[in-house]
Amino acid sequence: MAVKNRLRRFVKLWTDLFAKHQLLDHASAIAFQVLKASIPLSLLGLALLGATGQEKVWNKTIAPAIEPHLAQPTFHALDAAAQRIFNSDSGGLIVFSSLLVLWYVSGSVRAVTSSINQIYETDENRSWLVRQAVSYGLAFCIAAGLIGAVLIVTVGGALAGGGAAGVLIDIARWLAAVVVLALTLDVLVRFAPAERRSKRWTSAGAALVIATWVVATLIFELYVSDVANFKTAIGSLTVFLVVILYVYVSSIILLVGVELDELLRKDATAGQRGALKVLFGTGTGR
Repeated sequence: MAVKNRLRRFVKLWTDLFAKHQLLDHASAIAFQVLKASIPLSLLGLALLGATGQEKVWNKTIAPAIEPHLAQPTFHALDAAAQRIFNSDSGGLIVFSSLLVLWYVSGSVRAVTSSINQIYETDENRSWLVRQAVSYGLAFCIAAGLIGAVLIVTVGGALAGGGAAGVLIDIARWLAAVVVLALTLDVLVRFAPAERRSKRWTSAGAALVIATWVVATLIFELYVSDVANFKTAIGSLTVFLVVILYVYVSSIILLVGVELDELLRKDATAGQRGALKVLFGTGTGR
């Protein structure tokens, strides 16, 4: 009975928080901005592979992985586009796609900023110029972190061979990618809102976000590699909807992590343990 009551209080607590701070609405806004940024991010990633001479990442890792799931005309069109990028001067494309990435990702940052401000229940008192500067600065950090994490995983996968050394490289590439993403998330959560929180209050939520996001990503990767079928119209539409769902869920995970940190901070600074009592059945609470 105690467990059932605790579960009921837990559900009510988070239902109230979701409604009070409009987390689902904010997650939708963030997901929309992220989806818009995905295309120039992909172009930038391909251009960087071509500029650094790492075409083998596409030729030996990415292309063979997606070919079985695509209709041949679709795959040949994607591969031809990638080869055209690799065989041409990618300097102009890097500049163009970088500007688009900064533009779209800065929109994502502003959506995150609005949501965190509401979670912190603080007013945005920074000038328009400061908000724009912060959003573009954070957009650069986020783009660098995301591209860096993807390149670490893909290049590491290309370098990993058989035997013990290959296993170590495989483990190291994922750990390195997680560290890069954690640092990127920490920078975003600490500097985006109008009222900053100390690093002490951005740790538990960040750990939750990274752990849950890794699980969601593995499930998504499993779906894309073993279930998805891009060869039919219905299959392609289903994959598109799953991608939208993945980005939307990832946005919710981010906001839940921020909400958790703020919940724990309020309890600690007020000398109470109300949230901890609801979550774990511990603390004094009132």
